[in-house]
Amino acid sequence: MFDRYKKEAEFALKAVSEAAQLCQKIQREMVIQALSKEDRSPVTVADFASQAVIAQSMRMQFPDDPLVGEEASHFLREPEQADKRKAVERYVRQVFPDASGSDVLDWIDTGAGEPASRFWTLDPIDGTKGFLRGQQYAVALALIENGEVVVGALGMPNLNMDMVEDIEGDGTVMIAVRGEAAWAKCAGETDFIRLQVSSRIEPSEVRVLRSFEKGHTNVSQIDVFVDQMGITHPPVRMDSQAKFAVLAAGKGELILRLISPSRPDYHEKIWDQAAGSIVVEEAGGMVTDLAGKKLDFTHGRELLDNTGVLVSNGALHDAALAALKAVGADQRPS
Repeated sequence: MFDRYKKEAEFALKAVSEAAQLCQKIQREMVIQALSKEDRSPVTVADFASQAVIAQSMRMQFPDDPLVGEEASHFLREPEQADKRKAVERYVRQVFPDASGSDVLDWIDTGAGEPASRFWTLDPIDGTKGFLRGQQYAVALALIENGEVVVGALGMPNLNMDMVEDIEGDGTVMIAVRGEAAWAKCAGETDFIRLQVSSRIEPSEVRVLRSFEKGHTNVSQIDVFVDQMGITHPPVRMDSQAKFAVLAAGKGELILRLISPSRPDYHEKIWDQAAGSIVVEEAGGMVTDLAGKKLDFTHGRELLDNTGVLVSNGALHDAALAALKAVGADQRPS
């Protein structure tokens, strides 16, 4: 399907699909059927198992590439975490049957790599609260070369091909390669469809995708922005980079990550934006920070040169930037 980065794209798609299926199994067995939403054990198990599986798969395919992942194993190595460690090991062995306990911990720590001229970045479960609610989350993997995202893959176990929540379904996976479009398929099938953002520009039709979590954004400022744009459609609330997937598939037009006044110095983590950004861009959309600057992936694990994130269908981007500036959302709170 791809001429460039064919091997990398095939690996990313397989790795994300495999990890998403494993996370789906953990969510069904440990969250939906067993535990309260206040118990963080399931997401802990899923985060570590997902990172271990993808890290080992990457080591087998691209042993010289660093992996910059969200997790590290020091928490699991604590004696009082023995039960969680054994649960992680049990799930990882469903993919790698011969994995030892020390193997699993070492594979997790592969994610401690440092950004280089070429490296991968991974969020093994993006959308912790969505996972714990039994709703939306994503496995997100991206390859970055010379500061540019060139391959990105998303796995959304609870999102169907119509971009509708489907807890009992197979889920959706997406893959994008720079300059070669973005594609999606049902996790249980082989046929891909090409993704294309929507062309909506009428304020009454524009759909804003926003996080459930108030701490991730500035909710009151989003409301002012919506009024400034003349948007009347109720916001679509969803966790994780599943929002990027929905926008890339033409089911939404704007995503905002404003700066929360409670965390004025916060910078986005690269694994929270890399995979989703290339999927949207290759579907015809645009991704910048709140001042219109391209996301800069050359500063390590954080987007230190950017303020927040604006994602759009492209047609609305200039108008959205103007509205952000008009309401003072393009700058960090003083």
